[in-house]
Order: sequence, then C-alpha cells, then structure tokens
Amino acid sequence: MRTAMDVARLHRNVNHILLDLQRAVDTYAVAEAADLYGLAWSQVAEAPPSETRKQREELQAFKKVINSASWPEEGRRRAATAEVRHEPPAGQRSTARPGRRPAAKRANGHVPRREAKPATETAAHRTPSPADGSGARTPVRRDEPPLLGTGQLSEIATELRPLLEQTARMGATTTWSRISKRLPGLPRLHRDDQSVILWLVDEERREGEPLLCALLTVGDRQMHPRFPVIAEQLGLPCSGTAAQHQMTWSYEVLKVHQYWRHRRPGRD
Repeated sequence: MRTAMDVARLHRNVNHILLDLQRAVDTYAVAEAADLYGLAWSQVAEAPPSETRKQREELQAFKKVINSASWPEEGRRRAATAEVRHEPPAGQRSTARPGRRPAAKRANGHVPRREAKPATETAAHRTPSPADGSGARTPVRRDEPPLLGTGQLSEIATELRPLLEQTARMGATTTWSRISKRLPGLPRLHRDDQSVILWLVDEERREGEPLLCALLTVGDRQMHPRFPVIAEQLGLPCSGTAAQHQMTWSYEVLKVHQYWRHRRPGRD
C-alpha cells in the first residue's frame, strides 16, 4: 500500500527529472532528453494515474516536442557545429598514437574485473499480465515482438485512454490496427502487453464508470478474447459460458456508450 509520503517522494523525484528534461529540451540535447523522457515514464508508472495526472500531461507535452521534425534536426545541427568548432586545424593535429592506459591493479596485483551492469528490467519486475487467472505472462514466441517495460506500457495506456473516450462518445468500437494509425510511433505489441495496457486504462476509473477496454474488438466488432479475464481482474464479474461472456461484454459496451455520450474532453 503506497502511503502519502511515498507519493510525495515519487512526485519530488519525477519533478526533478522533468526539470532536467526541460533543460535538455531547451539546449537541444537530443540523446539526454530521450533518456530522461524514458526515465520519467518509468517513475510515473510506479503510481496510479490519478496520483500522477499532472506529470503525465507534462510528459505528453514533451513527447510532442521530442517527436517533432524540427527539434531533433536542430539538435543534430548544433551538435555538428560544436564538433567542427572544437576540431583543431589539420596542420595542428597530432600524429602520435595514444598509448594504452595501464590497467588499475589491486593491492594483490590482480586486475579488478568490471562490475556487470544490472539489467534494466526483467519479466519478473514487470506488471503482471491479466493473460490468465494466475497473472502469469505468456512465453514470448519467436514471431512475437519483445515485451515492453512498465514505463512504456504506462505511456501507451495514458495516450490510449483519450482515444477510447472519443470512441465511446461516437458510439463505436475500435481495434489495435486502427489505434496504431492514430498513435504515431506505437510499436507492434505483444499480446500480453495489449492486455496489460487495457488493464491500465481502466485501473483508476471512477466508481460506477464502465470499462473502456470493452471497446477493443477483433474482426468485425467481435469481443476481444481476453476481455473476460481483464474484466474479472478489474472487478467486473465475467465468468460462465462463452454465451454469458458475450452477454456481459455486449452490455458493458452499451454502458460505455451511454456513459460517455454527453461527456466532453476535460469534463468530469
């Protein structure tokens, strides 16, 4: 259970990262900005969306700048200019080959080994996938894309929710292929990651609010095969036969359309 102090510390850490990210953007430090952007999302993903809404909005604004055509191009131009400015004239360049630096030794004469860098993230540290009742993730097959980190999953879920709200107001459903056309840069998703993202979209819904994830369909507006499991993990009873699953899903889609019909972006 996350305490108020934990949330305050998280906000402090994320806000410091956002300040550094703003400096990197202002100075056109492309590589540094990309690293800080990913780090910020990994931190934000540790708290529910309701507790990090402001930080998520700021990150979405940064993404527009980072993914624009002009900003990275200006960063590359400035980097190239700086390299030319610091490069000595051809006649002053040293032709001597640098000697090898002696390896540092311990007191016993042995050369210390370089510490192995910790893995950035493993499947054991990921958000459990609602792939089945046990929460275990489906093994990655060779023809499937790699699993994403929690920060990337949280970022995608944050961008997906407004699209699903818009879909609900239109009284429609959608598919992952349609979503990929509306979210530039969306990677090909592992089927387990699709489930996690849908779960994240509705994780912090208000009391009585229907499940937006019901609007993700397959084929000709058919129920997503993982909807029953995702719904159960989100607190919506969806057990029984296939016919009962279909009935629960159809009713949930109807409730979503009715709930969002007269709501507009930015309104409670």
